Amino acid sequence: MADPAVRQRAEELASTLPPLLVAAERVAATVAQGVHGRRRVGPGESFWQFRRYEQGDAATVIDWRQSAKSDRLFVRQQEWEAAQSVWLWRDNSPSMHFRSNFATQQKVERATLLILALAALLIRGGERIGLLGDGRLPGSGRAALSRVAQTLALRSKADKPNASMPPMAQIPRHGTLILIGDFLSPVEEMETIIRGYAARGVNGHLLQVLDPVEEDLPFEGRTEFEGVEGEGRLVVSRVEGLRQLYLDKLADQRQTLRHLTRAAGWTFTQHRTDKPAQVPLLTLYELLSTGGG
Repeated sequence: MADPAVRQRAEELASTLPPLLVAAERVAATVAQGVHGRRRVGPGESFWQFRRYEQGDAATVIDWRQSAKSDRLFVRQQEWEAAQSVWLWRDNSPSMHFRSNFATQQKVERATLLILALAALLIRGGERIGLLGDGRLPGSGRAALSRVAQTLALRSKADKPNASMPPMAQIPRHGTLILIGDFLSPVEEMETIIRGYAARGVNGHLLQVLDPVEEDLPFEGRTEFEGVEGEGRLVVSRVEGLRQLYLDKLADQRQTLRHLTRAAGWTFTQHRTDKPAQVPLLTLYELLSTGGG
């Protein structure tokens, strides 16, 4: 007979997973209506487009028939048909389990929704997906999507505070990494991660998810703050007097992340949990489609 605790956890997982997948696939379907397939130049057999000849191109790739129509040389590009592997990571530290009265979801819930919706879009495009650090190779098809969803559901409880940074795992050169979290830890910690993966030739995209309260600090008067990752408590008599300083600090932190990602050839985008999930999902998917950096 199965352990009662294990059976209870399985029942909880069974009760929460279907709605989570349904919601994610609904968001993915909405976004899919407005985007094109993930076509990339490569060694496939399907014609994609012509482009002008550039110095260094081999003479064998010149399309002489197309070139004869003008006074310029053109190269015929084929669509890359090989599947790409995309590794996904969602911050599950205690700070991600925060939700104010201005939002309908915890940050971790929104991050999970975005991870699954993006995974659903990538699966539709024939890509392979996997979770960073779970020790398994990326997979394709519905089975891979279900595996990702199940793993995220089993990790529903908050990790320790020091788990707010993604792990350094083995990813092949030219692999793609999607990191979603609040990234409120010291920027130096994230710098180590970004530079470490970039040095290995990994492409990356960071999406910062924050609660509207974290974005605006809308409080007035005496306010007590309590850290969720061991920072202790702070009482401020007139919090509005600190608002601009706080907003400036947040802007500086984001600017540093943008600089770090840009230097690595990565991208940085942001999202707040009182806004529709379709917006950051579309942005991420388009960045993946164009190889944006």
